[in-house]
Amino acid sequence: MNEDKHPSNPNGERYLRRAEAAAYITATYNIPCSPKTLAKLACVSSEGPAFRKAGRFPLYPVSELDAWARRKVGPLMKSTSVVAFDGMKAN
Repeated sequence: MNEDKHPSNPNGERYLRRAEAAAYITATYNIPCSPKTLAKLACVSSEGPAFRKAGRFPLYPVSELDAWARRKVGPLMKSTSVVAFDGMKAN
């Protein structure tokens, strides 16, 4: 059977373990990310990327990692004095 077309993975989505997911985010989006950060987000927050569990191992779909990283990157700015974090005016 082709590994990419496993019955529980009909779309051929690629899943990464936590260390691989952190490395992918860092390499692809230049956003610092560690496996420990992903672990903390999975335990105490709903702000992290969605994942599945295979026994006790989290598996992150690449599409979810991409979507999460894109949400973290803010809009283009020309000056930090114009727009502060979350779109609030800077003082």
